[in-house]
This record gives sequence, C-alpha cells and structure tokens, in this order.
Amino acid sequence: MKSLIKNFSILLFVSLVSACSVLDSAEKSDANARLTALMEAYAQQQFEASPLAASMFGAKVAPDSLDDVSEEAQAAAIARMTGALAELAGIPFASLSPDNQLNYEIFQWMLEHEKVTLNSNWRYVNFNTVAGWHSSFAQIMAMTAFSNEQSYRDYLSRLEKFGRFVDQNIALMDKAIAAGYAQPCAALGGYENGIVGYVSKTPEASVFYAPFMRLPETMDQSMKGEAKRLISEVVNPGYQRYYRYFTERYKPSCRKNIGLSSAPGGAELYEHFVRFYTSLDTTAEEAHALGLSEVARIRKEMDAIIAEVGFKGSFSDFLKFLRTDKQFYTDDPAHYRAVIAEIAKRTDGLMPNYFSLLPRNPYGIKPVPAAIAPKTATAFYQPGAVDGTRAGQYFYNTHDLDSRPLYELPALSLHEGVPGHHHQITMQQEVENMPTFRQSYYFHAFGEGWGLYSEFLGEEMGMYQTPYERFGKLIYEMWRACRLVVDSGMHAKGWTRQQAIDFMAENTALTLHNITSEVDRYITYPGQAQAYKHGELKIRELRARAENALDDKFSLREFHTAVLGAGSLPLLVLERRIDRWIAEQSK
Repeated sequence: MKSLIKNFSILLFVSLVSACSVLDSAEKSDANARLTALMEAYAQQQFEASPLAASMFGAKVAPDSLDDVSEEAQAAAIARMTGALAELAGIPFASLSPDNQLNYEIFQWMLEHEKVTLNSNWRYVNFNTVAGWHSSFAQIMAMTAFSNEQSYRDYLSRLEKFGRFVDQNIALMDKAIAAGYAQPCAALGGYENGIVGYVSKTPEASVFYAPFMRLPETMDQSMKGEAKRLISEVVNPGYQRYYRYFTERYKPSCRKNIGLSSAPGGAELYEHFVRFYTSLDTTAEEAHALGLSEVARIRKEMDAIIAEVGFKGSFSDFLKFLRTDKQFYTDDPAHYRAVIAEIAKRTDGLMPNYFSLLPRNPYGIKPVPAAIAPKTATAFYQPGAVDGTRAGQYFYNTHDLDSRPLYELPALSLHEGVPGHHHQITMQQEVENMPTFRQSYYFHAFGEGWGLYSEFLGEEMGMYQTPYERFGKLIYEMWRACRLVVDSGMHAKGWTRQQAIDFMAENTALTLHNITSEVDRYITYPGQAQAYKHGELKIRELRARAENALDDKFSLREFHTAVLGAGSLPLLVLERRIDRWIAEQSK
C-alpha cells in the first residue's frame, strides 16, 4: 500500500510539473507574442503618422502623403505613447525570451523619454541650425526611389500637399513664440538664406524637378507639366511664404537669452535632455565637470605632438599656424573629394581585420547641398534604406573650404563612414528579427559615441599617417570634450555665446567659422552635444573591462560585434549586454 501511495505521489508530482511546464511555456509564448504585436503595431502607427520618416527609412507606408504636424496630431502621438506604456506594463517581463527582454527595456526607455519631450513646449520647436522641416522635406524627396509610374505620381501628390505642410509648420512656430520657445536670436544670423535657397527661378531649375529630367519615355510625359505647375503654384510659393514668415514674424520674435534654462520650464527640460541624449543617469553639472577633465587630458596629448613636430611658439600660435597655413587647405572641391574618397577606400580594406561581421549595404560620398551648406556642419551621414534599396551617404561640406583643413579628414571620414555611422547604422538595419522600430530608432549616445570611438580606433588601424593628422584626431576629440563644457555652460550655467566661442577658440584648432557654426548648433539643439563623449567613454570603458576580464580570450573583432550586434542601445542597456558577453566568453 505504501508503495502504491509512493508511486501515485510520484506520478502526481510529475503530472503537476508537466502541467506547470506547459502553463509556463504557454505564458512565455503569450508574453513574447504580445510584446512583438505591440512593438510592430506601434511602429506601423508611427510610420502612418510620419510618412516622411517612413520614406527616409525605406518603409512603404503612405508614399503619397506628408506628415500631419498639427496640435491634434501631436496629442494623438502622446496618446499612442501612453497607451503603449500601459500595455507594456501588463506584459510579464520574466516570461520574455532574452532577446525580447532586451527589446522590452529599449521600447520602454524610448517611450518614456520621448513622451517627456513631447509633453514639453519643445514639441513646438521644428528646426535648429543643423536641419529644419523645410530642408528635411527636400532631402527626403531627393531620396525617393522611382521604380514605376506610380512612384512618380506619389511624388507629385506630395508636392501638391506641401502648402498645407508649410502652414502647419508655421503654426507650430507661432506656438513656440507664444510659449517662450522661439530659437535664440544670436544663432539665427543668415538662417533665412537656407530657406529662400529652395526657391527656383524656373520650375525646371528646381531641385524638386530633377526626377522628371530622368522620366522614362515609356511613362506618361504629361507628368512633367504637372510637376512644373506644382513647383510654380505650390512649392515655390510655400518656401517664399515661409521665408516671409521667418524674416517678418519669427526672427523679430526670437528669444533674447541663449540658454534653455531661460525659457519657462527650461532648466528641468535641459536636465531631461542631458539624460535623454546620454542615455545615462547623469546631470548637467556632472557633464560640465567631465568636459573640463577631458579638455585637460587631451591638451596634454596635443602638447606632446606640438613638441614632436618641433614647433616654436605657444599653443595659440600653433593653432593659428594650423588655421592659416596654406599647406593644410585646398580651394578645389574635386581635390577635397578625392582625399575623402582615398581615405574611405583605404579604411574599407582594413575593416575585416577589426570586425568579425560586416554589413551588406554600401555607402557613397556626396557634397552637402549648396542651399544648406553655409549653416550646416562639416559633414553628416544619411542612412540607407532598411530594405537595401538605397545606399547610405556620407555628405561632406565644401562651402568655405578655407575653413576645412585636410588633416581633419581621416577622423571625419572614420566618424561618418566606416567604421563609424555607416557601419553602425547599417549593422543595426541588418540585424535579423529586429523589431521594426529598432531598425530606425537612433540612440544618440550609442551612435555618436560609436562615431567618436571609431576615430579612436583609427589609431590602431593606422589611419593617421602624419603628426598633423593625429593632431586632427585630437582636435576632433577636444571639440567633443569642449561640447560638454559649452553646451552645459550655455544651457545650465548662464554662459554667453561669446564665452562659448572663446572657450572653443582657446582649446581647439577649429576655424572661427566652424566654431561659431558649432556654438549656434548647441544653442538651437540643447543637450545633443552631450551624446558624443559620454558614448565614446562608455564604449572604451567597456572594452577595457572586457580586456582585463578575458585577457588572452579577448577578441577585438568579436567585442565590436558584441557592441553592435544588437543594434542601437541606451548606454545603460549596452553595459548590461557587454557584462553578459564577458561572462559567456569567460566560460
């Protein structure tokens, strides 16, 4: 009898364990399915709300439409975030797969932080000195892929809707003025030139007509006439209307103080931006101190190179030498491009030595469009399409070449091309089974930190061939360290624009033209400048941690894949991922 009871008890226990296992498996399957469905639904809703963003990332969503940027649309965006967060909270985290636990953390971080921004008066700010809604529209339209007649008709539909898009953005700018969030006066000098630059003398001369110069003869040729009509009646008048508004209404109403802390609720918002752009739990005061510390460290390395080249004179004398000596500059855009191209291809040949996984989609190099070049950075990267139908593009600025030294080009190209932005972003796009929102979402500290880490990696790759190119790398590093100081100085500590310019001029070899453009960028784009150094230092910290823990088991090629292999991440999430990778490699 005892034996029968014992056997029955064992069978009952096995049955209960089996039942629990089935229930547990079902719960996990349900949790993973719910999270996947939530993330995909949210991504689809976001693309439907922003067809221009969908086009930029190669998603085939509403290719004949433009974004609705009305107050009602913004309220709907906040409601989407609130609803997604509520649904996310109901999904049991412990029941998710390891990959989905990572997705959960990233999705939650994005929703919470984006909601804070959208709930603030910053939702009315639709331009900075790097980019504006009007230039982004032109750039995205230029990215359009024309594969059939319908793609041309979709393009025409977007041109037709441009007038409404203009008026909605002007309405947003009126709200910014009313809320005390107009961009500061000091940074707006000449900005209007980048607006009127899109107005063409004839429809045929418009950048928006360019696709119809290539219209195949097999397609309806009457579309050319429609394009000319829309450019004359909608697009040119839209840009002219914005130009008049900007010069007659917005600019006279600009904010007199440059710091975000001078705007209503601005001090708290700036602290949010520091956390948002660094994806770390840090403060403006800590960022300022970190910047000063990095400036002092980099200065010592600069002094060592000055001694190496045998320069006689002060640090400021050396900077003047670098800014003015003709040997470091070219006035020929073709030569400038050739130097960039040579660096890019030389780097391509070295990539397999440092990376165990390379992306498939290539990238090209292009000059920054003339209409925006005067108020745009030295270079920027434009991602390729997620589906691989459009390559990435590294845009370089040939405006005022006297301010763009050749010795900076290795660091610049490493940052914008490979192993920098193109490599990192394309790797992200090509990760298998990546949730749609993660293929395109950009964590600034991860992306910009990787770009700056790529400049550092260039030393090991042998990309700096002269002491001046090594000094150029330090100039770029010092530039990013100074960003921490002047960005927090202006937005949290009451610095003036001239204080920021003077600090940059004293510590970097950037030309005064570049310095003023950069300072104006920080004024109109508060907090974003914090991303670079915080990201680079965190990646270097994690690499040192892995090297020390793994010793001869450490593989730099595999470490780089571990950093990039899960796509763009908040730095706190990246740290946990690398710690797990170190533990796995230690076995």
